Amino acid sequence: MQAEPTDVRGRTDTSAVTAPGLTTRVALWSIAHRWVVVVGWVVLTLAGGLAAERAGDRLSFRFDLPGQPAYETNSAIVERFGSGGDNPPLVAVVRLPPGTTVDSPGVRGELAGVFDRAAASVPGARTASLLTDGGKAFVSADGRTTFALFYPIPEYTSSDPYAKALPALTRAVAGASVAGSPVHVTGASVLASGGASGGSGVLVETLAAGAAALVVLAIVFGSLLALLPLLIAVVAIPTTFVGIYALTYVTDMSTITRNIVALVGLGVAIDYALLVVTRWREERGLGADNRAAVLKSSATAGRSVVFSGITVTVSLAALALTPVPFLRSIGYAGLLIPLVSVAVSTTLLPVILDAIGPRLEWPRKKPAGTVSRLWTGVARWVVGHRITATVGSLAVLALLIVPVFSLNLGEPQAGATAATADVEARAGLRALTDSGIGPGVLRPTELLLPVDANLPAVDGISATAPDAWRHDASRVVDAWSAAEPTSGAGKDALRAIRDAAGRVPGARVGGSPAQDGDFVHALYGPDLLIIVAAIVIVTMLLLTRALRSVWLPIKALLLNVVSLAAAYGVLTFVWQEGHGTRALFSSPATGAITLWVPLAVFALLFGLSMDYEVFILTRINEEYENGHSPDEAVIRGIGRTGRLVTSGALILFLAFVALGGVPQTDVKILSTGLAAGIILDATLIRGVLAPALVSLFGRLNWWMPAPVARVLRVTPIRQTTMEKEDRQR
Repeated sequence: MQAEPTDVRGRTDTSAVTAPGLTTRVALWSIAHRWVVVVGWVVLTLAGGLAAERAGDRLSFRFDLPGQPAYETNSAIVERFGSGGDNPPLVAVVRLPPGTTVDSPGVRGELAGVFDRAAASVPGARTASLLTDGGKAFVSADGRTTFALFYPIPEYTSSDPYAKALPALTRAVAGASVAGSPVHVTGASVLASGGASGGSGVLVETLAAGAAALVVLAIVFGSLLALLPLLIAVVAIPTTFVGIYALTYVTDMSTITRNIVALVGLGVAIDYALLVVTRWREERGLGADNRAAVLKSSATAGRSVVFSGITVTVSLAALALTPVPFLRSIGYAGLLIPLVSVAVSTTLLPVILDAIGPRLEWPRKKPAGTVSRLWTGVARWVVGHRITATVGSLAVLALLIVPVFSLNLGEPQAGATAATADVEARAGLRALTDSGIGPGVLRPTELLLPVDANLPAVDGISATAPDAWRHDASRVVDAWSAAEPTSGAGKDALRAIRDAAGRVPGARVGGSPAQDGDFVHALYGPDLLIIVAAIVIVTMLLLTRALRSVWLPIKALLLNVVSLAAAYGVLTFVWQEGHGTRALFSSPATGAITLWVPLAVFALLFGLSMDYEVFILTRINEEYENGHSPDEAVIRGIGRTGRLVTSGALILFLAFVALGGVPQTDVKILSTGLAAGIILDATLIRGVLAPALVSLFGRLNWWMPAPVARVLRVTPIRQTTMEKEDRQR
């Protein structure tokens, strides 16, 4: 005969059995049909492994912006001329020895031999140099440095459109010299790739993150239970790839979705399993038998998991609704992984706990404690010093937020991306920079003009338009300044080029700097406000119903804004301003934060941090509903969830650190924002500021206007608590 489950005071609580909610009914059905559940998930996991392998060939490396003017211009350039557009050129650079200039005897002949050989190695490429142009745009002020532009035909079968052209061009100039000086091949794509074969792959990242997670879980559980959250992740991640593979037949899916599914999936699935297993442990520690503990954990922790998963899914819709295809694909992946993780955690996990849960406590010999003395002490201090905790937390967060006001969106500057590039590419960049030509030539603005039109001269702007760059009624003109395109001077140069093009009838502006501007408009224009507003409203409704309060969801959303602002501030301080990048990443300041990173950080951190808020507040609600005062509910709630939240955050932190193992600077920036944001959120914000605010507002936290309660069909917690108190009298 099953023992009746009890609440935290030892009283009989039959709600999980006599009035089962959805999660309890799902758990009961899963236990009754355990072999159907187990076999079903095994089949999906195996199918997911196969889908992950096959999906790799169908994932896209493109960064399209359909409908945006620069993107459409770039597409027209590639269609008519076969290359260029938003694909910056490869650049062959030579720095002549002192006393030698491009006008020295024999130098031009040697240049012609090297550049002709290089052009022959990339058939069909558009080329431009001193020899084709004849002007001073390709020569430094001292006459010692010159370069050639090569626009190979791009291939989109890898992240680098010049993956095949670059080795061919490099081999063509290998060992070549002009007046005894070597020729170096560089370019924006070469520098950004961080070395074609460098860095870790998705499998290596996931294994590293999984190993780190196992260490954390072993410390938390001290038994074989540490393997259970990892098992849930092992099932959830491949299963998600079934959906990813299916989506590749409907829409373009970016290759970066593999990283997102693997690492975010690892963190989310483990978080959900941690919550359920920890609650199961707690119920067993209070005297419930195994089946009752499983059902109680499903009714309480399982319900929190469902609401958390839905909230994460809604927040990731921010990416799915953007007009940028590759970000939409990340959003689709983000929509799938929390839903799959919820499904596994509410079906397979209860089956495993019911069947072999107690045996997984080996080698632990005494009952496990589920209340953290550390976090109980922290919560007690926070409640006792609520004003000091609130003011102190906000002061620290304000310092972290300040740098965000200087946030500059754009591609990282060449000096930063060069940190992980090969020696030849760095040498080429150094020659351009030291000579005064500057890095701006690595990403020229490409203009599409009528064949008989010319770009008006602009001070500080170099331009080239070889006769070979003509096709029917069109011609291409490249224009650049010495400045980095993402710097203030570089953006001024783009505006000057646009103004000059505006005086030419039929002129169109393209190139990667112009497309960057379109990217900012597409991502951060008026549509984003609508998307964010929709997410906030839906999240507010979900949380209001889940927490049975109006103020708690408002507070949670406001804290999310603070959390995100702090993460952006850290990104700006570390990467854009360069504080610590040399020590941590052997890289100088980027001068800008990659265009798409802030939106990706918003979508991922908003959902993940809301996870922790739901975990904490639902437990505080439960303690309050059981008759404890608001302060005591905070202490007990944090004491029972603090270790869980920080353990989950640590696992996610390590997963994001593993994501930073890839060579691309863009991904390193993303991983830094996510890692810093998740740790700040789980400790300072959810561990100190959130409970301090709950303590400050007391019973007002559970304010629920009667009309709202009727619409959402919930019973306010304050009313429920008062009814319990009346019954106890």
